[in-house]
Amino acid sequence: MKRGMALKATESVKNYPSSLRMYTNYATREIKKVCKEVGPRASGTESERKAQEHFKEEMKTCADDVQLEEFEMHKYAFMGWVVIDGLSMLLALLFSFLKMPVVSLVLAVIALVCLFAEFLMYWEFLDPLFPKAISTNVIGKRKPTGEVKRRIIFAGHVDSSYEWTYTHLGGKNLLFTVGIYAVVGMIFVFVVSLVSVIKGGAVNAELDGFVKILQYVQLAFIPGFIAVLFFTNFKLPVDGANDNLSGCTTAIAVLKFLEDNDIRFENTEVCAMTAGSEEAGLRGSRAYTKRHLKELQEVETVYFGMDTLRDYEDMAIYSRDMTGTVKTDPRVCALMKKGAEMAGLDLPYSSVYLGASDAAAVSKLGVPAATLAAMNPGPPKYYHTREDTADNLIPKTVEKGLDICLQSLFLYDEQGLKESY
Repeated sequence: MKRGMALKATESVKNYPSSLRMYTNYATREIKKVCKEVGPRASGTESERKAQEHFKEEMKTCADDVQLEEFEMHKYAFMGWVVIDGLSMLLALLFSFLKMPVVSLVLAVIALVCLFAEFLMYWEFLDPLFPKAISTNVIGKRKPTGEVKRRIIFAGHVDSSYEWTYTHLGGKNLLFTVGIYAVVGMIFVFVVSLVSVIKGGAVNAELDGFVKILQYVQLAFIPGFIAVLFFTNFKLPVDGANDNLSGCTTAIAVLKFLEDNDIRFENTEVCAMTAGSEEAGLRGSRAYTKRHLKELQEVETVYFGMDTLRDYEDMAIYSRDMTGTVKTDPRVCALMKKGAEMAGLDLPYSSVYLGASDAAAVSKLGVPAATLAAMNPGPPKYYHTREDTADNLIPKTVEKGLDICLQSLFLYDEQGLKESY
């Protein structure tokens, strides 16, 4: 069926609810298959590439053009900053008692800069210190019958995280306790070091009674600095069934739906993308957008990100990303919100309060983007832990995510990108 007139997604097939269930079943089967046959997929590893090769073959059944693109990244660099911070702070304490507060100050500054650059801003700040590796993106394109006048990319990331030790051991309470304890300690040591330099000099500092007391108070933060050394278990990548095979397979299910029902738009190109190395600091989405920026800006392009389609009651549109520092495109958010409304949900706008999604990297490069997610912002116990398995999926949420994608797609083909719908 060629699209010659405006249709809603619900009007595109005879039994839309049944079709939704069928393609949801496809998406969940694919998640289970990848978890079983490939397993964990840490960024820049052979297992990540194996999953990408599988998705490339899946896309060939429903896309006109499928490309697997390599890019260079640095393994462990993104979460490696946590280890660097812990070691820096322990050394800062040591040099404080060696009467070299200027060294302590420099080390504290290094730790705070790493926190800001890597965690808050996702800069590739520490990459040169870590080993290079090759990661991949896969992009499948379903071309229109006529000239491409607009494009929409449905995307998820294929890689899975290394386990976060304290989320696994104690959930969000332990995670935030360790994190806050360590960050407060970093700031405290920075302040004490700065005061010590001002009052006692850069080296061989002779400190007065009050500063001496503060110097000893610093020791209370040693457990926090040691704890962060074990924040990430680099020996245990997780399955990442929800985060984020759910986004990947839903994106491909959109193309499957179009192919199986012989739906091809007149001027809208529909793409599915499985990005690599999101858990390494959004490296895949950034690499793809940089490489194809001219193409993505030549015609109107929408990046429709999906991440962790699991917690139905927490489904939301991320209007702010990267710990709230990046504003995603309000037009894409409006498209998602209207698509959700057509699917029967009044979704709230929300923010990625800690961390980021691929849409942040795409947005920062000037391409309209936003993310649809369904994850308890707690974060939940399964987030970045061994509990994120295929047995822990909620198909109802995947189905609603797919519904929102299709509703948004048909709406976008009809009306393009607008401030409101």
